[in-house]
Amino acid sequence: MIANLFEYDFIRNTFIVGIVIGIVAPLLGSFIVVRRLSLMADALSHVSLAGIAVSLYLSKMYLPLVALNPLYLGFGFAVGGSLLMEKLRNVYKQFQELAIPIIMSAGMGFSVIFISLANGFNTDLFSYLFGSVSAVSRSDMWTILATAFVVLVTVFFLYKELFLLSFDEEYANASGIPAKVVDVIFMLLVALVIASSMRIVGILLVSSLMTLPVAAAIRIAKGFKQTIAYSILFGEISVIGGLVSAFYLDLAPGGSIVIISVIILVATISVQKIKQKIAIAGRSDSNVSNSQ
Repeated sequence: MIANLFEYDFIRNTFIVGIVIGIVAPLLGSFIVVRRLSLMADALSHVSLAGIAVSLYLSKMYLPLVALNPLYLGFGFAVGGSLLMEKLRNVYKQFQELAIPIIMSAGMGFSVIFISLANGFNTDLFSYLFGSVSAVSRSDMWTILATAFVVLVTVFFLYKELFLLSFDEEYANASGIPAKVVDVIFMLLVALVIASSMRIVGILLVSSLMTLPVAAAIRIAKGFKQTIAYSILFGEISVIGGLVSAFYLDLAPGGSIVIISVIILVATISVQKIKQKIAIAGRSDSNVSNSQ
């Protein structure tokens, strides 16, 4: 049954991209959660939606642009939004969190305008919003694989800097780390991963893949590297399970992936609570035995 799933090229493309996204999204999500910037992914996804809406509008108004892949403008808007967000964080140094709703609002505003100019929703836009099993083309796959390679290589070489900036920004600055440069690079990486993930998970749900696996991993991990490992594992389970269920049940893959992520999160929280109760009961029995 599973073997029949891979008879189609577009399914193979989707699964390859899904597996890659299941690695890079939770990887960056681990740094995002630690830095308390979870809503940043939401903001940049709305900016990506603006890029997609603009691309679909242009392709409708100007026939030579019909062949333009909306993914490219999605990338461009996400990167531009990330740079602007970092600029706003520097402008509002005492209220840096303001940068997120400002960018989110601007992205949503542009999205609504260009969606209305393009006469509302169509099949292409719907697939970008909620993901699609059949939407990943060969060119999309290679673009996303190249993006993932850049992300993995960058995180590998900047791991120490990203780690220090995430946990102790003052010490990182005192150590001579170019914090502003690293922050800009990190924001660009997040923007690229969000734009890449929207084909599979959907623009409105992509932030979930960057945060839910990490939220589950935090409950059971004993260190940051272990958090990354568990979050990638949970991300892969969610993506593969979501894509398989979406294909056979004819569902939007974004929703399936997110629901599986939520189930994993609930399971880890439940297991942690059970362990705590067992530990408390064990200590109580030990105290009773000692008192006797």
